[in-house]
Amino acid sequence: MTDLEDRDQEGPKSARPAGRAADVIVAQLERQIASGELEDKFPLPAERDLMERFGASRTVVREAITALSNRGLIESRPRYRPVVRKPGPESALGAIEGIVRLLLEQSGGVKNLYESRVFLERALVREAANAAGKQDIVDLREALAANKAAIDDSGAFYATDTAFHGVLYKVPKNPIFPAIHQGYTSWLAPHWDRMLRSPERNKVNYLAHEAIFNAIIERDPDAAEEALANHLKAAWEYVRVTFDLDEL
Repeated sequence: MTDLEDRDQEGPKSARPAGRAADVIVAQLERQIASGELEDKFPLPAERDLMERFGASRTVVREAITALSNRGLIESRPRYRPVVRKPGPESALGAIEGIVRLLLEQSGGVKNLYESRVFLERALVREAANAAGKQDIVDLREALAANKAAIDDSGAFYATDTAFHGVLYKVPKNPIFPAIHQGYTSWLAPHWDRMLRSPERNKVNYLAHEAIFNAIIERDPDAAEEALANHLKAAWEYVRVTFDLDEL
């Protein structure tokens, strides 16, 4: 008796709703991915093997594979077998990437996302001022130095700017926060890539980072939050004026 037949005795396979049959496959494969029985970064079993194992049609198996892909548990590639992605913060955020991009196309979408970033980073910078350890301070100092060195190279400056903020997301030692930072970087990048940059503007942003860093090493959460909020507010105004997008 196949896995599906063992779970469903309500009639012949031809009468069983495809969605329900696919759900059974999805549930079992989810458990195997979570347990490690299906190893992270290894190919999913071939479609024919899954058809034989579950006594299901190719249509049902492909529906299950699509559902797993939508949940971020496998990575589908053209002409290759899907690859397993063990559940984690990155895969969870990856699963909603398409939805986020659609939201960004709506009126106010970019602004709403950016404001959520500001809200979170205000909390993170306070945490850094209160609790950053020695290695966190070293990481911030190195990120700030790299940012300063890149002032004359706008492409490199953008990367080091992102890296400086990324350190703040690592301070709480919670893997969800760095994954969220990756999400913000990916989701907002298309808009930031269109922004005009210059060494003069880069220097302004560097000085803002320096103010944030100084407040953190002085263990002053109020000053750190204020410096961060002023920096991100100025950055938003620059984007809004650049694109003349009052409704972003």
